[in-house]
Amino acid sequence: MYKSLIRATATFGAAALLATTAFAGDLIINFDDPNPKPKAGFEAAVEKFKAANPDINVTVNINDREAHKTAIRNFLSADAPDITSWYPGNRMAPFVNAGQFEDISDLWASDPNLSTSFEAIKPTMTIDGKQWGVPYSYYQWGIYYRKDIFDKMGIAEPKTWDELLAASKKLKEGGVTPITIGTKFLWTAAGVFDYLNLRTNGYEVHNDLTAGKIKYTDPRIKEVFVKWKELMDAGGFVENHATMSWQDALAPFVKGEAAMYVMGNFAVASMKDAGLTEDQIDFFQFPEITPGLPRAEEAPADALFIPAKAKNKEDARKFLAFMAQPEIQSEWNKTIGQLPPNSKAAVGDDKFIQEGFATVSTASGLAQFYDRDAPAEMAKAGMEGFQEFMIKPDRLDKILERLDKVQAKVYK
Repeated sequence: MYKSLIRATATFGAAALLATTAFAGDLIINFDDPNPKPKAGFEAAVEKFKAANPDINVTVNINDREAHKTAIRNFLSADAPDITSWYPGNRMAPFVNAGQFEDISDLWASDPNLSTSFEAIKPTMTIDGKQWGVPYSYYQWGIYYRKDIFDKMGIAEPKTWDELLAASKKLKEGGVTPITIGTKFLWTAAGVFDYLNLRTNGYEVHNDLTAGKIKYTDPRIKEVFVKWKELMDAGGFVENHATMSWQDALAPFVKGEAAMYVMGNFAVASMKDAGLTEDQIDFFQFPEITPGLPRAEEAPADALFIPAKAKNKEDARKFLAFMAQPEIQSEWNKTIGQLPPNSKAAVGDDKFIQEGFATVSTASGLAQFYDRDAPAEMAKAGMEGFQEFMIKPDRLDKILERLDKVQAKVYK
């Protein structure tokens, strides 16, 4: 996923990852993205907080994401900052279950922004009926497509599964592969799996599977692969996808050799950089499969948390409440080209951001993506299985039985 796509090049050293001792009025923050736009968006928001709270001395440590993933396991137990960035959903569960993140349900209940403007994303911040962090950004997934090719072939945006299959067959008959994908780094196949599962079985089944409560051999999960095979048989995906990264898979899309891409909004910039115009590209929600099933969306989020061992929890709560304000979220996400979780925040003028906001703001739930919602070992095995199925669908039963064994080990 996106977190796996961009590797920060600047590292500030292990020492910067550890918060220094905080005194009254000191607020220590560990943030995890030194890339130019994310860093600029975060620092601008911090400066506004400092201007509104001149009595609070704010110290910020900005570190590489991969280094942060390792360091957080140490600094939460040792010398915790007052705020740290991390991920919602099951990725926060180990720290919640270990008592290392602060319960901030009182803030969600009392703050007008959090209590009224984060309805769609609230479930991803909730464990055991309590809220554990504040999201500051997210982005939509869906199907990006070559509008010029659809128009030329007389194909409308598919709203249902049957319409998607019909569109795929028509594209294939016209010499165009329906869907491009590059599964070399596995996570792209997880995006397809997630949407097929969300549309076939719904949000709760997605969460139960990634939480280890449903086996991969469960008939409901098998049905996901039945649908996947239907799509493959209708014309399906580009050949040799296992040798291509997500960027490599843009080539057939740009050349007009493939017409659709199940992908996150971050890919639009690369599509344009490769020479496509905004008029040639459009977006639609992944179509309905089970009629009437509430429509959840794939929308990975980033959030801020208060460690349980934070020394200045009062000012930390002030900071989270400030970051929940629509104006702050609007400017921050305008800088980074993503969506503000606050439903009252303004979004950028870009048509894809506008379409994405319309998509996620009406969702019944927001999945955090398979490799965030599932533990790392399970996610790796699962995504390997998804890729294998796309190459050798006749191995499905063996793949699912293998994933059951991994699941039993991971969740025991």
